[in-house]
Amino acid sequence: MMFDWNYLFSLFSFSDFWWASWTVVKLSLASWVLSIIVGFVLALGKQSKLVVFNAPSKFYIWLFRSLPLLVLLIFVYNMPQLFPSTGGLLSDPFWAGLIAMVMCESAYVAEIHRGGLLSIPKGQSEAARALGIRFAGAQWLIVIPQALRVALPSLTNEFISIVKLSSLVSVISLTEVLMVGQRLYTQNFLVLETMAAVAIYYVLIVTVFDFLLGKLENYLDVTKRKTTKQPSAEFIEQVKNAPAATITPTTSYDGPALKATKLHKAFNNVEVLGSVNLSINSGEVVSVIGPSGSGKTTLIRLLNGLEQLDNGAIDLNGQPFLKLLRSSPDKTRFVENAELRTQIGMVFQSFNLFPHLTVLENLMLAPRYHKMGTRKDLEMQAYQLLYKVGMLDHVWKYPHQLSGGQQQRVAIARALMMRPQIMLFDEPTSALDPEKVNEVLQVIEDLAQEGITMVIVTHEMSFAFKVSDRVVFMEQGRVVCDNSPQVLREGNNPRIESFLKDVSLT
Repeated sequence: MMFDWNYLFSLFSFSDFWWASWTVVKLSLASWVLSIIVGFVLALGKQSKLVVFNAPSKFYIWLFRSLPLLVLLIFVYNMPQLFPSTGGLLSDPFWAGLIAMVMCESAYVAEIHRGGLLSIPKGQSEAARALGIRFAGAQWLIVIPQALRVALPSLTNEFISIVKLSSLVSVISLTEVLMVGQRLYTQNFLVLETMAAVAIYYVLIVTVFDFLLGKLENYLDVTKRKTTKQPSAEFIEQVKNAPAATITPTTSYDGPALKATKLHKAFNNVEVLGSVNLSINSGEVVSVIGPSGSGKTTLIRLLNGLEQLDNGAIDLNGQPFLKLLRSSPDKTRFVENAELRTQIGMVFQSFNLFPHLTVLENLMLAPRYHKMGTRKDLEMQAYQLLYKVGMLDHVWKYPHQLSGGQQQRVAIARALMMRPQIMLFDEPTSALDPEKVNEVLQVIEDLAQEGITMVIVTHEMSFAFKVSDRVVFMEQGRVVCDNSPQVLREGNNPRIESFLKDVSLT
């Protein structure tokens, strides 16, 4: 028997095929979108440290990745036999098919999402936390948009799989492309021609959506965006002449702006910080120096709660911020006054800007989240801070379009947007090229001259001794010396003298 080309071409004007193709599109799109949503919930649950979320998520993913979709389709479609109340919904093959496909596919999509979530650097969540953004807000505003971008190629591939798997719903009598083809070739026995048409319809659907999703992937890829917009001279003049925004709020408290008492931290039973006390007065600049591994970074991460205390307490302006409550010798509970978190600004050594947001959006995100003012007022404040750190010309650029020094200056401005009582700097120049170090140090020095309270962990000895009111020297997790730069220069402490012997402090 010869292949009937005329019959094959006639099938592309057959309305039943086009209606069946529309059913496939609706079913596939709905299954994909719902699976993405459910899959995210499952991925977050599987990553949770709480058993109440972790265990059910793991069980769901294990179970529905093990069950064949065909078995699940038949089971869901016949569910009304066990639960008659579901008959109104599940007696419709479309809804039964949709529910079964979502149950099955969400387990696979959850693992795709988990891969995307794991690819997002930990520093992104830490930066969000340092800005006072809670877990749900950090996930929605920062982590999920980036994870979706990473996972989109795999999600596109999963959509194509869903389109092909939709052919299985014919087993529950849903009129989709394969079922229409089956009905035709049982009538005319032209199996090859009919199945060739079925294949072409599926290829057409996949090709169209593969093209559209490719466009979406390119749109979401900020690294392919080119920002040519520059602020005008008139705009810059307007920012310069606007009333100066308040960088740090005033406080009536006469005591220390920050007081840390008997801080202790160990990792894997190895003590990193032991019984450290530190008091910072309002307007004071304190630099923390010492050899690598002395506990400097751990100290500054404890001060804003990025690491949990093993012992001790931290107060801000006389109010308890972080502490441990002991209900018994073996049971402790970490307590944080989350309302005070926005009073501490944090600048990281690795910048931790949000790569999917522009410079302006990086500065605006947290203040808008905390509803600290109108959009117009916050924008003007952001422009002023960017002008202060020399970054107003780059206001509409993305982080990847900036040098390391420029990114760090934006990070400083982002922290200042929260109008913190105290600023923490964790080795702000360690990730920079030598030629970019000075531009960041100059910004910090300017802030010091404005009376902003600061704690700076740094290896830049000359800078530390120049701008600091006090220098804290740490070694082996303890404070060896806490005194003015002048006293440390005199060389009364043999260990400090040895540490600084090759350093020019002029």
